[in-house]
Amino acid sequence: MILNELTALSPVDGRYAGKVADLRPIFSEFGLIKARIEVEIKWLLQLAANPGIPEVPVFDDATTAFLTAIYENLSLEDASRVKEIERTTNHDVKAVEYFIKEQFKREGAPKILTDINEFVHFACTSEDINNLSYSLMLKRGVQDVVLPVMQQVVARLEELALNFAAQPMLSRTHGQTASPTTVGKELANVVARLKRQMAQIRQIKMLGKINGAVGNYNAHLSAYPDVNWEAHAQDLIKELGLEWNPYTTQIEPHDFIAEAFDAVCRYNTILIDLNRDVWGYISLGYFKQKAVAGEVGSSTMPHKVNPIDFENSEGNLGIANAVMEHLSRKLPVSRWQRDLTDSTVLRNLGVGLAQSLIAYHSTLKGLGKLELNPMRLDEDLNQSWEVLAEPIQTVMRRYRIEGAYEKLKELTRGKAITQEAMKPFIESLKIPEEAKQRLLAMTPATYTGNAAEQAARIKDYSGE
Repeated sequence: MILNELTALSPVDGRYAGKVADLRPIFSEFGLIKARIEVEIKWLLQLAANPGIPEVPVFDDATTAFLTAIYENLSLEDASRVKEIERTTNHDVKAVEYFIKEQFKREGAPKILTDINEFVHFACTSEDINNLSYSLMLKRGVQDVVLPVMQQVVARLEELALNFAAQPMLSRTHGQTASPTTVGKELANVVARLKRQMAQIRQIKMLGKINGAVGNYNAHLSAYPDVNWEAHAQDLIKELGLEWNPYTTQIEPHDFIAEAFDAVCRYNTILIDLNRDVWGYISLGYFKQKAVAGEVGSSTMPHKVNPIDFENSEGNLGIANAVMEHLSRKLPVSRWQRDLTDSTVLRNLGVGLAQSLIAYHSTLKGLGKLELNPMRLDEDLNQSWEVLAEPIQTVMRRYRIEGAYEKLKELTRGKAITQEAMKPFIESLKIPEEAKQRLLAMTPATYTGNAAEQAARIKDYSGE
């Protein structure tokens, strides 16, 4: 059976393939091979630039351009050749080394490269190449693909928060009617939480090491005892745009991957919370969903417009977090100076991010369909005059009326209260006339505190 979107085992590469296309060049097997070749080539260039290693002379511009083109112009045919070599070596990083050496022998290659080909992968263990490759992949996947879509979600929610900043809405705590808020304020709460997590994701340093079999530059120093290998490694890792980790065993301990995935999981968890809340608001009639021509809500109930985008997002976020939480818990643990359990797990580095991306697109699609239903919101508020028990008893306390809370409890608890029932109670209060008139003028729709102001300020909140 030919592998395509219809026959793919995972929905990431099947049903949802189009939504994660931007991640494929980064986290696929092709992406890993390309990153490994890039690291191997840049390590060779770094060796050539070090005057303490005279056996590798400084490359001229043409040679540097030739080397750089090996990874920049890597084709699927080139990657297939690496896999072909791997079938003989049964070692994926060694196959990359042999592929690079093959390129040095091809027609048009600078002659100097055949003279120094033993310096490809010089003094390296496979993990030196792998950890830097995965770090580059994670950095590019998060910064170039995932964060921009996260920002789209935040921008759309912020737009809705500002548009509905002053729209009153009945709150519900414990599922029961509570002091009113505004639609915009509740959305602003989510925006603030998401911005804070995004700020933390941006601050995570992607680490790397290239210090040999157990992290002590043993092989390096045996061949070139006078070279400052720590500085040499640090320069390369900085050149790659990563942060140098000076203390490692054979493996970079992956703590930063756990930090990154934990932060993405927190963003996802907040989005699950939003999906469920919007699902509930749609059920209450606070939002309508625009019907899309041709779409079907139910196979048997023609009237239905189901909140499927928010349900799809919630489901995919659950899978995303399950995968990333496992990586976060597993990767920092390795027996003694290294075991191989991280190697197979790391091949799933992009899976959780892909499931997240699918979910973000679903939430965006759902948010794009929402239409506020002010009439339904107002109707709910007008049927909930009991929520004014809080401001009335608070004003009564200001003027030292004994048993204020208990009097309002007796009037309202468990009862359907109307404006007409509330009015004689307020008029009977022994409080200043100005306070009394203010309470009489208050309605559930106007008792929203500073919710509208908070919602309007969300555009100024950075989360940092």
